[in-house]
Amino acid sequence: MKISFYGAAGGVTGTSYHCESTSGNILVDCGMFQGGKEAEKANKSAPPVNYEDLSAIVLTHAHLDHCGRLPLAVRAGYKGPIYGTPATIDLTELILKDSLKVQNSDLEKLNRMLARQGKPGVVASFDKEDVESVIRQMQPMPYHKKFPITKGMHITVDEAGHILGSGSILLQVNEKGRYKTVIFSGDLGGRGMPIVRDPEPFTEADMLIMETTYGDRDHKPLDDTLEEAVEIIRNAIQTGGKILVPSFAIGRTQDLIYYMEQAFIKGELPRFPIYIDSPMAIEASRIYMDHPELFDDEMLNFLNSGAMERDKGYIRPTPTPEESRMLNEIKGPCMIIAGSGMCNAGRIKHHLRHNLYRPETSVLIVGYQAEGTLGRQLVDGRRSVRIFGETIRVRAQIHKLGGFSAHAGQTELLKWFNAIAPARPRVVLTHGEDHARKVFADLIRYRYGLKPIVPMYGETILL
Repeated sequence: MKISFYGAAGGVTGTSYHCESTSGNILVDCGMFQGGKEAEKANKSAPPVNYEDLSAIVLTHAHLDHCGRLPLAVRAGYKGPIYGTPATIDLTELILKDSLKVQNSDLEKLNRMLARQGKPGVVASFDKEDVESVIRQMQPMPYHKKFPITKGMHITVDEAGHILGSGSILLQVNEKGRYKTVIFSGDLGGRGMPIVRDPEPFTEADMLIMETTYGDRDHKPLDDTLEEAVEIIRNAIQTGGKILVPSFAIGRTQDLIYYMEQAFIKGELPRFPIYIDSPMAIEASRIYMDHPELFDDEMLNFLNSGAMERDKGYIRPTPTPEESRMLNEIKGPCMIIAGSGMCNAGRIKHHLRHNLYRPETSVLIVGYQAEGTLGRQLVDGRRSVRIFGETIRVRAQIHKLGGFSAHAGQTELLKWFNAIAPARPRVVLTHGEDHARKVFADLIRYRYGLKPIVPMYGETILL
C-alpha cells in the first residue's frame, strides 16, 4: 500500500490523502486550500489521481478545507461513492452550495473588471451540476461499525470531537492475505467542548496519519478564555461599540451561541442583540438541531432546560443581503457573528471594512488564522489592511481568544496519541505548519522513541 499527500502537507488546508492498494484505492478528504494567491491557483484542479481507478472518497468532516474540491473531483471524472456520516453529508451539501455561490459572485466581479480592461473572462472551476453530482454520490457511513469499501478494504469511523459528524477513520486493507491498518485522525477536537462528544482514541494501527494544527502549543484554558471574553464584551458594551466575530459557520458559530447563552443565564453579561449574519451558519444551526443523537450530555441538558427558547429574541438571524446591509446603520452595542472564519471571504469582510477604522469597535478572533489570510494580518498587528481594493486603517481593538479552538492543543493531541503509542505505529504528521509539525515530531521522538515522518505536498509513503 502507498499513500500520497495532495494537501495539508506543509500547511493546514486542502486536506487530501490518496491510498492505493491491491484491494482498492480511496481518497481521504478532498479539501480546498485557503489563504493567498497560491491557494487560489491550487483550487483550480482536483487532486492528481486516476479517478477511474478510485474505489471511494471518504470524508472526515464537512469543513471546506476537507470537502471543498469534491466538485472538481466529479468534474475530473469521479463517479463513485462519497462516504460521510449522516451529519457530514447534510453539512457538506450546505457548504458546497455556499462555496459555489461565493465562487460565482467573485467570478462575476472579476470578469466585469477584465471586460473593462479588454481582457478575456475567467471560466468557473466547477458549476451547479458538479455540486449536484457530489450530493447524489454521497452515501452515509455509520459510527463504530465496520463498513466495506471493497471486498478487501473496510473502514470504521469513530468520533473526532471536532464538529458535528466529524470522525477519525480506521482503514483496514487486505494486502496479499495480510491485513494492514491505517488510522486517519481527521481534525481532533479538545475534550469538554460544548455540543459535540469528546474524541475517541484508537489502540492499534500499522500507520497513524495525525493532524498537528496546534502541535507546538496549548490553547489558553477554556474557563480562562471565557472569563477573558466576558470582560472584553462587557467593556465593549460600555463603550457602545460593535463586536465583530469572524467565525466558521459550522461548529464555531454554534459554540459561540451556546457560550453567550450561558453568560446571559449566569448574569455575567446583560442581554444585548447578537446578529447571526451568515445564511450558512443559520442553516448549519438548523442541521445541528436535526442531529441531537450526536450531542453530548451538556448540550442535551441545556436544551431540556428551555433556556434557548426564552432567549430567542436576543439571537437575531439576518439571512438576506438587505438585512446584512442594515447592520451598517445600527448602533452598538451589539455582536455580529459572520463568516468566513479567516476573514478571507463572506460578509465579515464588509463589516470589517465599515468598522475597523473605528476605535470603539472590538474584533474577537476565535479561530485559527492561516498564513496569507486577512484574519492572520489582523492577529499579526497590521496597522492597515486591504479590503475590496481599499486600504483600511486598523483602529479597532483586536483580541485573539485561542481557547475557543475546535482543534485539540498540544497536550490533548499527546493524550490522544498516548493510547496508540504502545502499538508503535509508523507516525505521519500532517495538517500543521512546519514549526508545529517539527515540535510535535520532536516530542514523539523524545517521549516514545518513534521517528515521525513529515511529508510535503506530492510525497508518497510506502507501507
